[in-house]
Amino acid sequence: MSRVLGSVRAKAAAGATAVVALALIAAGTAVLLVLSSRLQDQAGLQAQVAAREVASQIATGTAYDKLDLPDGDEHPVVVADEQGRVLAAGEEVRAVDGKPVGGAKPGAGSAGARGPGDDDDDDDDGVQLKPGEVDDDVDYRDGTANVDGTVADYRFAVLEAKDTHGAQVTVRAGSALSPERDAVGSVRTAMLIGLPLLLVVVAGVTWLMTRRALRPVEGIRGEMAAITASTDLSRRVPVPASQDEVGRLARTTNETLAALESSVERQRRFVADASHELRSPIASLRTQLEVGVAHPELLDVPGAVEDTVRLQRLAADLLLLARLDAGERPADARVGLAAMVREESSQRVADRVPVQIGELAGGEVAGSRSQLGRVLGNLLDNAQRHAESSVRVAVVRDGEWVVLRVEDDGPGVPEDDRERIFERFVRLDDARARDDGGAGLGLAIARDVAERHGGSLAVRTGSVFELRLPVAG
Repeated sequence: MSRVLGSVRAKAAAGATAVVALALIAAGTAVLLVLSSRLQDQAGLQAQVAAREVASQIATGTAYDKLDLPDGDEHPVVVADEQGRVLAAGEEVRAVDGKPVGGAKPGAGSAGARGPGDDDDDDDDGVQLKPGEVDDDVDYRDGTANVDGTVADYRFAVLEAKDTHGAQVTVRAGSALSPERDAVGSVRTAMLIGLPLLLVVVAGVTWLMTRRALRPVEGIRGEMAAITASTDLSRRVPVPASQDEVGRLARTTNETLAALESSVERQRRFVADASHELRSPIASLRTQLEVGVAHPELLDVPGAVEDTVRLQRLAADLLLLARLDAGERPADARVGLAAMVREESSQRVADRVPVQIGELAGGEVAGSRSQLGRVLGNLLDNAQRHAESSVRVAVVRDGEWVVLRVEDDGPGVPEDDRERIFERFVRLDDARARDDGGAGLGLAIARDVAERHGGSLAVRTGSVFELRLPVAG
């Protein structure tokens, strides 16, 4: 069992670690994507600011050779006309996207040198600007720039402007992406270092918490093993104070042990009582047979037959109780109680008190004809033993129930004993002879059969027994 618990702890720790790992990977990926996007947007904004500063100078009439351009390594800037000739370029800017800027200095003009304006994307896209205006629309592109022999990636902002003479130019300013990539790389490295450490912590904490949570289960297992070894069903497993699933498991286990103890005790009493009841007719029968062997003329054949019949009935009762205790389901036949009452009454011609038949209402019930007939016979036998001059049986309808009533004019059952009489081997009159009182199994069998047919059997008044069964179908 400890191996099973260890496996449960390992599975819980592994499962929790896997879930946390997936969650952290998803969250880390989302953080890196958002961080990269934000840093790119920031780089684009810086490039836009640099491009607008240069475009504003051009729009206000500053000569190209007088433009105040930012340092090339910080924000590489290239100004080209509509034909793609570089009019101005940042200091030390040698090429953009692999295309040389012609070594132009601010204001150099470098006619014929091809620059970024060669791209179709940099051509005039139909925007009509007035002299001295700067286009509000900005186009962002990723590319490379060669600054003083060093090639790096940049985020470029491209916009259009017209100088005071009406010449339209394209201003392209970049912002380095290396800080963004360095920041993303640093965060990624921190995540790669921190993620395994965090997963180790999660696995350890989950292992310890699962071990603590399963400790009561181990206590329950140990106590159950001790109970099994000792066969002492009076022992109970420890119940933790928590109101969780483990606590409910412990309480349910104790309830099961209590039911099992009660069942075993009931079985022991049943075996003891059955042995006691069987001992008397067997001993009597053996005595008569031994006397008959020694003195044939003294053999009481009628007495021997009576003891044999009594023994046969007791064995049949015990066998039926055993089948009922084993959970045998009754047959699903349709039984008419009124017809069953008429048939049973017609066969009881030798009863001490004649059976009177009252109302016999229609209505069928589902179940075993033989078992229900046994119930009726046991109720009539009980009434015959206690009646003074009258036994009456009737069948009535009560909504969705068929009710069989058997009553006699005897002294009745005391109120305190109306449930006790349905226990096995119980006789209220201990002084009466066994031959007259029976073994005390008839009413117990009758109630068990009634309950297994979905009904009930009870004493409604002192001498009225009422069997209630649901109408079939």
